[in-house]
Amino acid sequence: MIAPTFAARPVTAATWPDFEALFEGKGAPKYCWCMAWRPMAERGSADNAACKQALHHRVQTDVPIGLLGYLDSEPVGWCSVAPRESFLRLSSDQDDGETGIWSITCFFVRRDHRKAGLSHALLDAAIAYARGQGVQVVEAYPVDPSSPSYRFMGFVELFAGRGFVPAGKAGSRRQVMRLAL
Repeated sequence: MIAPTFAARPVTAATWPDFEALFEGKGAPKYCWCMAWRPMAERGSADNAACKQALHHRVQTDVPIGLLGYLDSEPVGWCSVAPRESFLRLSSDQDDGETGIWSITCFFVRRDHRKAGLSHALLDAAIAYARGQGVQVVEAYPVDPSSPSYRFMGFVELFAGRGFVPAGKAGSRRQVMRLAL
């Protein structure tokens, strides 16, 4: 048996059907469509369909939203990585005057592919993608493994293992970690 090949691709109009299939699968985050940290109209009353439509609009207007992780040709994971200014305020200490910063806000790996190192592969791909876009700093907001919430944002160890350094707190659970590119 030949081992599957991992590849990461940005979500674009061409890859949107793969993203949609991943997010509509069993156990996927179709309840938020990764809009939790992104601005959108009528957030308080937005249902799943409205979140999906809002994210799809970003893709249709060429706003980066993140990467799909593939094993062979099958989408099995997701990493939200995009310009920080395309998100809501992610930390109360955030300096909105800074430019050239992209944020990693979410990971999702299909249940049948977890514990196989895909979060690491997605993070590596996100760093490479940001670097390729001329980004100066990648920022992330992970938690400790004991955190009862925000686990979808990744764990501190994952980012520390890739050279991210602590840069403050974002609320009571999330750390702010940065990697200069």
